[in-house]
Amino acid sequence: MSGGSSPVRLRRCWAENRPAFGLWRSTEAPSSAEALCEVDFDYVVIDLQHGLMEVAGAISMMRAMERSDATVLCRVPTNEPGIIGRVLDAGAAGVIVPMVDDADLATACVAAAKYAPAGGRSYGPTRTRITGTSTDVAAVNAATLVIPMIETAEAVRNVESIAAVPGVDALYIGPSDLSITLGLVPGNDQTDVRFTDALSAVKAAATRHSLAPGIHADPNVAAKRATEGFAMVTVVTDLQAVTAGARRALDSARL
Repeated sequence: MSGGSSPVRLRRCWAENRPAFGLWRSTEAPSSAEALCEVDFDYVVIDLQHGLMEVAGAISMMRAMERSDATVLCRVPTNEPGIIGRVLDAGAAGVIVPMVDDADLATACVAAAKYAPAGGRSYGPTRTRITGTSTDVAAVNAATLVIPMIETAEAVRNVESIAAVPGVDALYIGPSDLSITLGLVPGNDQTDVRFTDALSAVKAAATRHSLAPGIHADPNVAAKRATEGFAMVTVVTDLQAVTAGARRALDSARL
């Protein structure tokens, strides 16, 4: 691939009805991003909400991952047209948007990510023009992935109307924030029926509207989520991977 990331691999997983497994990047570390291109993730998310980088750092990460065919997405810090347009102009294949609690907010996500007539995105393909990625408006609209996060009890209550918004491609559950709003401790896996029912409701709504149900996970729960039918499962964060690898090496040395 050249320059901007392609949504092809992630969409191919969904079309073939197999789960896509992803890596979450919280740090600006181009060398480690290059190294992790050797690991066959289907998608990579650059986190501009809770991650430790700004837009310039995200661009460095996109450059570092150019030899991988993994679909590169950005989680933006907020549902705001300026930042959504900037990361897409920089080459992200799509956006994950936090705290989308109702259909109006989902509609705003689509409007910020799509050019007219599908939305109101401003035309300015700064980096994608340089890298040779398509600048055709209709082609870009069709390719760009728009993924609202479902991470509150309110969003679960409104999930049917969120899923029905034209231009939405997937619903991505943030389980820790969802747990908090359900009155539970934050975590990726809960046995409480409030949590399990919420996950089932989101997955069912996504399926009814031909969207991909996605969820944030970790190495201990990722396989479970895939067997449950989630089509987009984030397996590990970069910091988790570094810590786990270092711990395994040290434990091995101490035997």
